[in-house]
Amino acid sequence: MKYLVILGFLAIIGSLASALFFMMRDGRDGRPKTSNMARALGFRVGFSILLFVCILLAWKLGYIHPTGIPVGQ
Repeated sequence: MKYLVILGFLAIIGSLASALFFMMRDGRDGRPKTSNMARALGFRVGFSILLFVCILLAWKLGYIHPTGIPVGQ
């Protein structure tokens, strides 16, 4: 489960980096940079939702357990 979360965060960071790349690129190739950037940000939102659902499902199935902060500390 730990590796799935790490992979999810790497996918989110990679999608943000590609959106930054498309934002900074000057659209010389004829394609509008906003569509590529919007697609990359859409993937980021999708990866974030997928990661949240996977963590919630793992908690419901008992793969992970909340620990919390002990009372009084």
